Formats: sequence, C-alpha cells, structure tokens
Amino acid sequence: MVIEAISDNSLVDPIFASLAAQGLNLSAVFSLESLPPEVLATLALTDDERGRFRQLILIGHRGRDFWTALQRRGMHGAHPMDQFVTERIAAWMEGPLQGHGWRQVFPGPQPVGLQRLGALAGWHHPSPFWVGVDAEWGSWFAYRAVVLADTQLALTPRRETPSPCDTCTDKPCIGACPAGALASERTGSWRLQACLDFRKQPDSPCQDRCLARNACPVGEGHRYADTQVAYHYLHSMRAIRERY
Repeated sequence: MVIEAISDNSLVDPIFASLAAQGLNLSAVFSLESLPPEVLATLALTDDERGRFRQLILIGHRGRDFWTALQRRGMHGAHPMDQFVTERIAAWMEGPLQGHGWRQVFPGPQPVGLQRLGALAGWHHPSPFWVGVDAEWGSWFAYRAVVLADTQLALTPRRETPSPCDTCTDKPCIGACPAGALASERTGSWRLQACLDFRKQPDSPCQDRCLARNACPVGEGHRYADTQVAYHYLHSMRAIRERY
C-alpha cells in the first residue's frame, strides 16, 4: 500500500510559495561565483550574463503534488511537463521577483548537469538503480527548472543527509531487477545494455516501471502515483527504441 505524503507548505520560504502551490516544492539558491567551473561551463554564459546574473536557482519537486497540479492544468503540447514548468517559472518571475533579469536554462535546448547541481544542493546520492536518492524522499523527486537571475535571495544551505544506500544491508533493489543489471558482487558493475535489452522485450514488466526502483523502501510516503511512473517510463521507452 502506498501512503500519499502530506505537503506542508507552511515550511516553504514565502518567495517560493507560489511554486510550491503548483507542486514545485524543492528549491536551492546558489551564488554563481561559488559554482565549480565544470558546472558553470554547462550554462554557456555570455560575457554580459557573467556580469549581470548573480545567482542560479534550482527548482524541483518531491512526491505527488507536481503531477496533481499538472493533471489539473492538463497535458497540453508536445512536452507537457516542460511547458507547464516554463509557464510556472515565468509567472513566478513576474510575481514575487518582478523586475529582476533572468534566463531559464532548463528546460531548454542545452544539456545541464542536473545531478551535479542536485549533489551540490545535497538532494542527490547515487543508488544501485542509477536514480538519485535522498534519505527522506527516496528516489521520488526530480529536477524541473534551472534559472539564472540577478536576484540577491538568501543562499540555500546544503542539505546534509547521509546516503540511505550506505546503511542498506538487504539491497532489495538488486534482487528485484529481473535483468540482473544492477551493480553487485555477482554481476559486477552496472550493465546498462542488459537493462535496455530487457526493457525492449515484448511484455517486459519493466516497460512502464523500474522494479528495482519500486523495491527501494526509502521515501515510501513520497512515491509517485502509478500513472506518473508509467508516463515517465513509457516516454523513456520511446527514446530507447529509437536510439538503442
């Protein structure tokens, strides 16, 4: 039985309240000058932007609230999640941050090191099933937007929580993977092709979910709705069939 997490927006910084109300309930503010060079390189800043922008704002979500808000708005456009996030970010910048210069980097045409930013924020720890995990949320969170801005918001302290995988002795995710693709003493390193080949099989149980991810007990109260899980994994299946 999946227990739906209860959101407590009373703990949200008022600046981010309108985003949290739309399910975008994770945020981290970085000083641009404090970011590692390899992260800055992915942002493709122009000389003008280097002098103008002061901060990078990472926006994400945990739990089911984002999916609920998206369904309420409707799945419009070729990329409904990205379109919804872009709309919400624009409304936010024209609301509590009106008058500030900004540029949305993600969603956008250029790849951004989201997991690296997540690690800097303290959200992301590696897992055997190659999805970031958090000690509280498990793997049930995602990165949704990266914004450069000339704001002077309070910087976000790094989230200091240990990796739940470090103290997990049973490793149920490894045993749950029918492809034997996860890194273990038996299989060796992570085997991406084994995962992809198994998912592409007719009637594979992994087409619309990851059984290994579902077996992880961490963050059970934040687990996505089955419809959201299926949406993401069926979307990835289309890309897998095209590229692999």
